Amino acid sequence: MKIRLAVATVPLILLSLAPAIAASSPMTAASSPQTRVLKPNVLPLALDDRYQFRKTEEFVNDPKYVKPTQDAMVAFDRQRYYFGAITSLDHIELRGNYYDFFWRTKMHGPVTVRFEYQQANLGAYVQAKEVAYNDAHGSISTKFQVIGDDYMLDGRVTAWRALLISDGKIVGLAQSFLWD
Repeated sequence: MKIRLAVATVPLILLSLAPAIAASSPMTAASSPQTRVLKPNVLPLALDDRYQFRKTEEFVNDPKYVKPTQDAMVAFDRQRYYFGAITSLDHIELRGNYYDFFWRTKMHGPVTVRFEYQQANLGAYVQAKEVAYNDAHGSISTKFQVIGDDYMLDGRVTAWRALLISDGKIVGLAQSFLWD
């Protein structure tokens, strides 16, 4: 009798934890605050030493471009991009380009990080995504993704640049070698 009671309470406990588990899932929109910019405006270049990009990490999550490996750490790092995917459709939706920009600022204040990129099937057409910070100070990491339909229809990212924008001016810049 007690065993049945204990077994019956386990689903209730899991149901009560479901909102917390769903909120912490990396597939939720809250974990990706990037917004698409339909018409990015041209801003004046005023580079400032108080704002700087420190490091950039790029990853292409597509079996066409990834070589097989026997190294367990490399395989694990590749598989973490599929976290939360259950079906093969979920795996396909997570294919694409992932970018992590590590930057810092010595000033307090609002900063916007803009990621401008070109894709293989679109030629020289430039698209942009932004993440805004109301009170940025210190070392910050910003993540951008070009995945799902954007990646499948328009192709992989061929060139990119990342901008730190403060007071309507570009104060920090990092770009790929192929950016014009």
